Amino acid sequence: MKPTVLSAVALAALGMPAFGLLAGSSAGSSAFAADMVVKAPPPVVAAPSPWDIAFGAAVMNDYIFRGITQSNHKPSVAAYFEPRFNITKNVQLYAGIAGESISFANRAAAEIDFYGGIRPTFGPVQFDFGYWYYYYPGGTCFGGTDLACLPALPNTNVIKSVNDFWEVYAKASYAPIEPLSLGLNFYYSPNFLNTGASGEYLSGTAKYTFPTLANGVGFYISGELGHQWLGTTDAFYGNALFPNGVDLKDYTTWNVGIGITYKVFTLDLRYSDTDLSKGDCNAFTGDPGASGIANVTPINTGGLGSRWCGAAFIAKLSADLTLDSLK
Repeated sequence: MKPTVLSAVALAALGMPAFGLLAGSSAGSSAFAADMVVKAPPPVVAAPSPWDIAFGAAVMNDYIFRGITQSNHKPSVAAYFEPRFNITKNVQLYAGIAGESISFANRAAAEIDFYGGIRPTFGPVQFDFGYWYYYYPGGTCFGGTDLACLPALPNTNVIKSVNDFWEVYAKASYAPIEPLSLGLNFYYSPNFLNTGASGEYLSGTAKYTFPTLANGVGFYISGELGHQWLGTTDAFYGNALFPNGVDLKDYTTWNVGIGITYKVFTLDLRYSDTDLSKGDCNAFTGDPGASGIANVTPINTGGLGSRWCGAAFIAKLSADLTLDSLK
């Protein structure tokens, strides 16, 4: 038998088609080869994890909080750690811890923040609702109505040992056009800085981000205009005219600045100020460095003046990352 016939017989015995071979058809050969190919199953793509972690650190020449220095106009360092869980692509839960070095009137040297909340997104609008606890360990009380406290500060100011307090907040941001982002923020505390006075803070923000350069460097400009409402303190901070507590002065604060970004780094250069007088600033902060006698106000009868609420320039270098960005 010829080899071709033998092959056909063998194939027939195996139950395989032999017409292509018998006819010498290349099409038949191709069909047979295709039947022999074993196709690999499609690769399994793992679903992205709903978990992520944001973390970062910063160094700045001054730690300004709502227009008022928290570090006596001296350098401060900060860091944060924030786990996140995405319930859906539009709803995120988060909790975090942050810390900053400070210089308070009661000699507390650190601020430790505990916070958490939810960030839902509805179309172009992003919301953020949460709770924030400010913890200032290591404070010492001076003067006031607490007999267990040390005498008043050398300049006669008084301050509690504990300034811890909590706030709830609601934020919204909207980007009408891609480079521009607008924000609205509201915070409420029933006992701001443990003074006994309530506190509400409302602010509006704006940020414009310029196109990133070919070398990866980016730029933005941003600003904030806010107003802080403050209630009446408890008797610890009372004076001869207001023995049951003083009605702290509400104030407006604003800041404007530019930022330079490169990869995970941001250099932010900012000007900040408030409309608080030096006398009302002293009544609010208890600044141990306040001096003078000419800054008399209804709630600052001694005339001391503080520079903690005045104009300030802030240079801040920060690094911000997420766990996903490192993968």
